[in-house]
Amino acid sequence: MAKRVPKTKRGTPKKYLTGAKNPRKKEEEIRSTAKKYKRGEYIDIQEVSRSRAEQAKKKTNKRKSKSNAKKKSRK
Repeated sequence: MAKRVPKTKRGTPKKYLTGAKNPRKKEEEIRSTAKKYKRGEYIDIQEVSRSRAEQAKKKTNKRKSKSNAKKKSRK
C-alpha cells in the first residue's frame, strides 16, 4: 500500500504548492488543468508552463564582497 501524502482542504498535495508566491492561485491552476485533462480538452502547455514559472519564487544570488573578488583576480 502506498504512503498517504498530506493534502490541502481541496485535495491537492501540499508538496505541489511549496515555494509558490500565491499557493491558492497555483492550486487552482493545477486543479483546472487536471479537470481539462480528464475531460480530454485541449491544454495550452505553454500557458501552463508560463503560469507555473511566474508562481515560483526567484532564487537570489549571494553577493560577493569586493575584497573577495579582488583576491581571486590576483591569481
